[in-house]
Formats: sequence, C-alpha cells, structure tokens
Amino acid sequence: MDMRAKEFWFVVGSQFLYGPEVLETVAGRAQEMAEKLSKVLPYPLVYKVTAKTNKEIADVVREANYDDNCAGIITWCHTFSPSKMWINGFVDLQKPYCHFATQYNREIPNEEIDMDFMNLNQAAHGDREHGFIGARLRLPRKIIAGYWQDEKVQKRIGDWMKAAIGVAVSKSMKVMRFGDNMREVAVTEGDKVEVQAKLGWQVNTWAVGDLVREMNAVSEAEIDALMETYKAQYDVATDKLDHIRYQAREEIAMKRMLDREGCMAFSNTFQDLYGMEQLPGLASQHLMSQGYGYGGEGDWKVSAMTAIMKAMGEGGNGCSLFMEDYTYHLVEGQEYSLGAHMLEVCPCCAAGKPRIETHHLGIGMNEKDPARLVFEGKEGDAIVVSLIDMGGRLRLICQDIHCVKPIMPMPNLPVARVMWQAEPDLTTGVECWITAGGAHHTVLSYDVTAEQMKDWCTMLGIEFVHIGKDTTVESLEKELFYNDIAWKLK
Repeated sequence: MDMRAKEFWFVVGSQFLYGPEVLETVAGRAQEMAEKLSKVLPYPLVYKVTAKTNKEIADVVREANYDDNCAGIITWCHTFSPSKMWINGFVDLQKPYCHFATQYNREIPNEEIDMDFMNLNQAAHGDREHGFIGARLRLPRKIIAGYWQDEKVQKRIGDWMKAAIGVAVSKSMKVMRFGDNMREVAVTEGDKVEVQAKLGWQVNTWAVGDLVREMNAVSEAEIDALMETYKAQYDVATDKLDHIRYQAREEIAMKRMLDREGCMAFSNTFQDLYGMEQLPGLASQHLMSQGYGYGGEGDWKVSAMTAIMKAMGEGGNGCSLFMEDYTYHLVEGQEYSLGAHMLEVCPCCAAGKPRIETHHLGIGMNEKDPARLVFEGKEGDAIVVSLIDMGGRLRLICQDIHCVKPIMPMPNLPVARVMWQAEPDLTTGVECWITAGGAHHTVLSYDVTAEQMKDWCTMLGIEFVHIGKDTTVESLEKELFYNDIAWKLK
C-alpha cells in the first residue's frame, strides 16, 4: 500500500448559537491547528469542517467511510456542540476515531478573560458533552487530552495514527499461502471466514507447483541484478554462490506472485517443498526487509500481523519481524529467552551487517544447503505479539520485553537470533503467556508499542491481553475469566 497517500480528517464541533464571527474564528483556528500539527505528525491532518448540524456531521462521516485515503477521524469541540447532532454520524462511522480534548490557548489570560472569551473557548465542557455520546453509543475510540502544541501530546496522536494505519492495512490484507499448514500444528489454524469478516484479511492458498513454475521463468540476468543487491547489503561468507543464486530465483518468483495478486504477506512450510531445492531462507528474509510479512509452518496469522506491524512502524516499514521462542537460559538471576527460526528472521533488527552463509538444514527435503542471513539482534525495548483464534473471538496477546546483546557468541548456531529479558520476569512471563494461549510464533517489534496494539485491537473489536511488569499469573487468570464472560455477552 502507498502510505504516502493516507491522511486523517479533523472535524471540529460547534453550533450556530454563537454567531458568525465566533464560527469564523473557530474555523480559522482549526485550520491553523491542522496545518501546524501536520508538520510534526507522521501523517497529514486535514481540516474538513466546523460541524454545526446533524447533516454536516453525517455527510462528513459518509465521505470519510468511502474515501480510501482517509485513515481516521479526529474530533475536537472548540465550543459547545450538542451531542445529539453527532448520533447519526457516529452510528455510521466505519473509520478509526480519536477524540482530541484540547483547547486553542495554553493559559487562561488573566487580564483579558471576559464573557466573550468564555463564549468562544468552551472546550472544557464542549468536549465533555461530546464525550458523553461516545460513551453512550459504546464507540471504540481513543481519547487524548492535553495541549495541542505539547510534544508528548503530539506523539500520542502520532502513535494513534500509526495504529489506525495498521487498521487500513489490515482491511486490505491479502495473504498468499504456499501450500498448507504444517501437519498437526494447532495454533497455526484458525477461522479464515471470521478473520476476513473481522479484520479484512483474504487468506488463500497457491500451490508450490505454481511457485516452481514462476521460478523456472526467472532469467539469469534478473538473478545477476539481485545478487548485486545482496552483495551491497550483506557480507557474503560462503563460496557456494549457486546456493545464493537459487535463493535469488526464489525471491524474484515469490515477489512476482505476491505483487501480481496484491498480497502483502506469505507463508510456507518445510513439509511442502515439491520441486524446490531449498527452503526459502535468504529469499524470505530479504522480502521481509522490504515490508512483506512472513509466517513459517503455514502460519498465516503471524504472517499478516508481521506485515501490519511493519506498516505501523517508522516510515511505513518499521522494525517488526517474524520470531519464535527457541530456548531459555535459566541461570538464576540471568534468565533470558533466545528467539530465532530455522532461517527466516528479518534483518531489520540486525545489530551489525548480516552475513550470507550456507549450512545444512536437517529438516525438510532440501537438496542444497539453504543460504540464509546470520546476525545478532540489536538491543532495545520491544514487544512480542501473538494473535490466536479462541473459537468465537480473536485474542491478541502482547508482552513487554527488553532485547539485549546475546550473553554468549554461539559460534555454531548458523541462524539469526535475538535474546531478550521478558516482563515481569522470564518464568512468570512464560506462565502468563501459556495461560493466555499465546503461540510459539510471534511478531517482535522494536517500533510498535503495547498501547498502539491495544488501540489497534479497540479499532477492530478484538480482545487485547497485555503482559507487563506488574502482571501476575493470578491477576491474568482473573482477567481472562472476566474476559470470557464479557466476550460471550457481546
């Protein structure tokens, strides 16, 4: 998707009671605020209307619903806007919605304040009237309060915008599955009909034979060009160049098929390599670095979530990646989780320049040792996320982690890896994750926050579970119990 075309609409509430001069002032200030905020927010904020009637509000909502470039609506009531006039519009609203409770002036002007000032600057109670109807209608919404020129407020709006972009990407998501799921694996399954109805994802299968046919059509010149890209971006640490060229052939073919079908994510499985000499390793990693989502063992849910969270990150392709918990370091006081996968970890998280290596892969029918990128992940705060199908509803589990430089070099481990400390601690975190039903595949993100994922879930109407520094097994068990009751009533 072209993220550069996305924008958010600024709708300001008022009424005719205050006369034309006040309304002109409101409109002028709204335009000024939108222009100044657009210079610091990740996406443009476009002032649309100072809404004074039921029809104006309903019209702008309908326009937003059918405008593909509009990713969400931000409202603010500069003056008092009677909330009954918002009902028809809000009932029809299909785009993410943020209620911005702010005011034009930062301070109360002690010497100048009079009744004219009070009549014009009524956000303190205008936004409360506006907020009531949101609560009454049970609208999924984000409420952000604070002065519009404060950096921390602007950052919160920007973070919400990125979550709304994740919704736009979700609604257009198409996943290409090369083959089916790994046999007998439970968590990679799910209700594709429900997911399309709820999240917008179109998840379909293409035969591995279709991919092999596409691979056979790739020219040597195309492979030569991609090899130059590999050499520029990575250190080549193998003399088996024919193995790397085979990965290039796989990448070119997969990208053609993805782009032709409008797919932003893909999955495959080592159990279905019919006609292929290598499981795509380097090929999948380099595609992910370009913003595509990936899921191993046919895991289409994590594939789509990887693409969505990449789009939610900085510049529309942030540092989010397919990940799997592999093994633990359980020395008391030094508890760490080591994440990796057989081949497919995106190099966006690399602490240094990745190396292209070839090694035997003792799983799957690989005729040649697959080429892959090997590197250590960078340090920093992050989250891991898992979307699971609970039967009747979707649950998104999010855990806070802190990625560290691996505490040992692991010279004989020929895969990309990330090491982290989990919140609230490793063993409690593991117990909470398993209690909630979290999958072994996750999306690890340095760019997207737990709050943004909560916003994303709110916008799409799915359950959100957060494991953080204060979480206990007991508190989580109670939360899940109450969630079960609440979601059954919906």
